This record gives sequence, C-alpha cells and structure tokens, in this order.
Amino acid sequence: MFRLIRVRTATMSEAGASGSTSCQSVQPIDEFFLFMVHLSVGLTERDLAHRFNIHQSAVSPIITSWTNFLYAILGSVRIWMSEEAVKAHMPKEFQDYPDTHVVIDCIELRCKTPTSLLLQGEGSHCTYKGLIGMAPHGAVTFVSSVYAVSDEELLKQSGIVSLLKPEMAIMVNKGFFIDNCVPCKVYRPSCLLKKEQMPAEEVRETQSIAQLRVHMERLVGRVKQHKLLDTVIPLCDTRTINQLYTVACLLINYQNGPLLKAWAND
Repeated sequence: MFRLIRVRTATMSEAGASGSTSCQSVQPIDEFFLFMVHLSVGLTERDLAHRFNIHQSAVSPIITSWTNFLYAILGSVRIWMSEEAVKAHMPKEFQDYPDTHVVIDCIELRCKTPTSLLLQGEGSHCTYKGLIGMAPHGAVTFVSSVYAVSDEELLKQSGIVSLLKPEMAIMVNKGFFIDNCVPCKVYRPSCLLKKEQMPAEEVRETQSIAQLRVHMERLVGRVKQHKLLDTVIPLCDTRTINQLYTVACLLINYQNGPLLKAWAND
C-alpha cells in the first residue's frame, strides 16, 4: 500500500495573503493533472500557479509529492522480462536476431545549475545521462538512474549488466562500444560511413539493425515528448531529476497505445 506523502513549504498565511487557493484545497486529481502538465508541457511554476489559482509557493510541493509518489508506484512494477516472455512476444521483424533480449540507448538531460544561473549562458548547464531498455516488441523493460558519466560508465552503474546472461543478446547504437562490459552478444550497426568499405553481408546486417533501431528512436522520442525533459530542466526540478526521468520513461508503457502497432496485432 502506497500513500502520497505531501511536501509542504508554503504556509497558510502566505497563501491567504496572496488571495490564492492553498495547497490543501486542491483536489488530488487536480494535483495529479498539475504534475502531468508540468512534465508533459513544461510549464513554469508561476504559470501553473496562475492556471490552477494557487499560490506559487504551493506548486513545487505538489510537483515533488507526485513525483515521489509515482516513482514509488510505477517503480514497484517489475518491468524486466524473462527470456520466455521476450521470446513469446518476439515480432517477426527480429527473425534474424532471435536472441535479442533488449535494445538499449542513452537519453541526455540538460539541467540548470546554480552556476549556470550566475553565468546566464544558454549553454551553461550540466548534462545527465540515463539508460533505457526496450524489449523487441516495444515495451520499456529497463530504466536506469541518471548519471553525469560516460556511456560505458553509465552501463556499468545502471545495473543492467547483472541482468544479462550469456545466451542473450543486446542491440545498441553504432557508437555504443560496450562489448567488453557485458557477458552476452552485442548487435550494433557498423561505424563505417561508406558502404563500399564494407563487405556486402556486413552492409545488409548494418541496414537491418539500423531499421530495427528506428523503433528505439521512436521510444526515445516518446520520452522527449514530455517537454520538461526536452528543454534545459529548471533548477527547481534538478533535485528530483532522477525520479522525474524514471516516471517519464515508465509512463510510456501506459500512454498512447502500443509503440509498434503493427507488431501488437500479431
């Protein structure tokens, strides 16, 4: 059983003095809607306070409370799939790579820092990376915490390596060189730019993997449809950036219907 533990910073006197509604008078369904608007549209706290007719100081506690609540609720659901389950849902498009268990990629998040506010520069921000994994049929099956590290270090710290077995295979992007870090086979498009430099068989394999990885790019695009994550994330959200990112990724399994509609009908 999960309970929504509310974070409060605004006092009743502050809310009353402003002539706005206090945090306590907002219905839970409206608080949830406020959180989703913030995540999906990226509206500022000031804008949200105006739209929901509450004191601006009440917005941040609502966002933080629902971020932590959804992080706990969605995170309690086991999303990593067994080998049997992955094979049972394996689409025919993966017939040449039947041992593929997960397709992985990195998502970069740009966050404001106290230093960037002082510099006032558009490029003055820190960058975090999170690892996301997708089963061949399109479901999100792995989400890591976010780190300010290299791709290889991200893979090690994410915890996905401990889930992989020698009989599995993973599919990665062409610049993701992690072969020595995992105990299984790695499918990756060739990095050579000119097709005439590759044997015909390698060209076909590279094209085939690249076509399959388009679906991972669509998945990342769905995550970035949460506009908060597709901009420089404000300082007020930086302290919960890991929870916000995780919630945005896990919501994909519940939003907009199946990622791969044609495969879902098989």
